[in-house]
Amino acid sequence: MDHKGLQELFNYPLMSAITDRRTRRVAQGTSIDAGPLSHTSSNAPEPLTALEEAVLISSTGTTGSSTMHDVPTKNDKGEESFATPLMNIISRGTSSIDNVHSVHFIMINDEGTWLIRQRRNHEALEEMAKRPPRWEDWTEADWLAAAEGSKHKLYKERLDFPREWPYYFIWNRTLSNRPGTTIFLPIVDITRQLINVFISLLSEDDGARPLFVDDWSKFKPKTFLDWFAWAGSKIGLVPEIPYQIIGGAKRGQDKWLNANFPVPVNFYGAFRSDYEVFLMLQNLMLIGQGMGLGAWMHAAVDSPYIYERDPAKGKFGLEFRMQKPKKWRNWPPVPTTLDNPIGIDGLLESLSPPYVKNMDEAVDIVIEEKYGPKGTYGDKDIFNMSYKNGADGEAFLKMASKRPTDQVIEYTKEIVNYIYDTYGRFPAAANAWHIPGVWLQFSHLEMEYYEKFFDESLYRRQAEREAMWGKPGK
Repeated sequence: MDHKGLQELFNYPLMSAITDRRTRRVAQGTSIDAGPLSHTSSNAPEPLTALEEAVLISSTGTTGSSTMHDVPTKNDKGEESFATPLMNIISRGTSSIDNVHSVHFIMINDEGTWLIRQRRNHEALEEMAKRPPRWEDWTEADWLAAAEGSKHKLYKERLDFPREWPYYFIWNRTLSNRPGTTIFLPIVDITRQLINVFISLLSEDDGARPLFVDDWSKFKPKTFLDWFAWAGSKIGLVPEIPYQIIGGAKRGQDKWLNANFPVPVNFYGAFRSDYEVFLMLQNLMLIGQGMGLGAWMHAAVDSPYIYERDPAKGKFGLEFRMQKPKKWRNWPPVPTTLDNPIGIDGLLESLSPPYVKNMDEAVDIVIEEKYGPKGTYGDKDIFNMSYKNGADGEAFLKMASKRPTDQVIEYTKEIVNYIYDTYGRFPAAANAWHIPGVWLQFSHLEMEYYEKFFDESLYRRQAEREAMWGKPGK
């Protein structure tokens, strides 16, 4: 490491970062009107240095060459069990449901609004090969190059909104998204994650595959068997059918599924994707503390305002392609009645029409990304990298031969097509691109304010920041 700030960051203890981490909101150049605790700044806003920002950007990306498959491949009966739920081999800095890496970041600073690109498999490996494998061996130039290669400029100006409700509220109007700050806004692709969840659940052992029902819709008979089951439920021959069975009564009688434990398809929604977001944000908070930055995780401008851009019409967000909702007589729950943000063309594209021809193709893409020649379980060169002996990786792949069957793929397609055809969107209970509702602001602090009012132990690391990292441009 050839920079004092990097040396100090890597020497800062993790336990100190945890105990010293605090929310610090007041960026340099910001004044506070708080009666006797007021402060008028005489400083100009000061953006993060290029190196400071580069460390934060790179920390949201890939961190290693491969994920370990330290799992059994057989069930308690000694039978082959599904052991290939992961979507990616390459690692990031936090846990991810099935390693889908569904979280992406929008970065906002004085130079504009950026998408931080995420790479997978061979593309990620090619990028990582340009630098030493361990971060502590990176030079300043390595950090800067890695960050620059990840940035895609969306707009030349800072993403911002009127300083009023419903955009900013309470003290956010004064403190949030100020000049000089750098914002990380997380956004999540739900479509891949949810399709993979369906595939994994339906790849369970015999007797454990769920029957999916639409928990937002009453049972509506369509086929003769549906009508027979409905009539039988009315006279007590079969249990009451309160919800629509996806696939109809024939699926309820399918011994391949377990109708005793139906799964409500809309229960999944964003399917716990928020935990990956918050782990990433916590990592960034701890890194920011080690660097001596001010950091503030807060509920700032929320959806739907983030998704649409037309300043003349009061829309100041990102220019997402918005899928219009169906027309309803009896409206189902939100968000089905709202526009669905399905992507930014060429940059962030969900597995939803028109980015796919139909929902069958969406499922086929997930299968190809996992099991195709360049997929997670199809590319032996990447898969074997986590093993001492490459033959062990190949042995795992040979044992984990129980991949999605034709029945699994067929029912998965039936489920996702039902959702899309019924609600005019995928998924129904969440947006295709989901915003958890928080963003993380980093800044150089208004030190005179903190020195005036607060115990020095609460900002000691921040007071040392300039000595470690210098001023922007120097």
